[in-house]
Amino acid sequence: EIFQEIKQRQFTPLTECVSQQCKSNQIKGRLYMQTRASKFLAFQEVKLQELTDQVPVGHIPRTMTMHLYGAACRQLTPGDVANVTGIFLPMPYTGFRALRAGLLTDTYLDVQYVHRLKKQYDEIEMTPADEEALNQLKSDPNVYSHLARSIAPEIYGHDDVKKTLLLLLVGGVNKTIGDGMKIRGDINVCLMG
Repeated sequence: EIFQEIKQRQFTPLTECVSQQCKSNQIKGRLYMQTRASKFLAFQEVKLQELTDQVPVGHIPRTMTMHLYGAACRQLTPGDVANVTGIFLPMPYTGFRALRAGLLTDTYLDVQYVHRLKKQYDEIEMTPADEEALNQLKSDPNVYSHLARSIAPEIYGHDDVKKTLLLLLVGGVNKTIGDGMKIRGDINVCLMG
């Protein structure tokens, strides 16, 4: 058995024996990948983007590539606001790209810790005062219109647009159909004009 440790994004499994025994006997044995004897580690590549309120006027938000491994994977979804801690490293190149790399400045953040700043709805803890305020809103027959008007109150009218944006902000419920297919509750909105 020969074990091959992979630390880059691409890999080609070994096909010929490279052990000292094969070299001394001048035998080119065929190797086959054994997935049962392999250890796989969860990996996720995430693009971190500057918050829109911190971007100077007329500029494009800066981005950074982050690599997450193991337990840090699947903690972030697009649009999440988070604090991350990690090691800032140069992007390793292998093969032909390494010869041409020269003074390339591709870097990434090897993430060690992820802390989401906004919690998901199922993680929010309700206080008795919050429940009382929700019960008062629930009894109001015009709650939908009141919430829609609270979006951009300085802009008069456009109630349909505001209601659409409210539905986008609130989102829906994720559904799982009997065959295992998942339908996300969030809608896409194309607002023009």
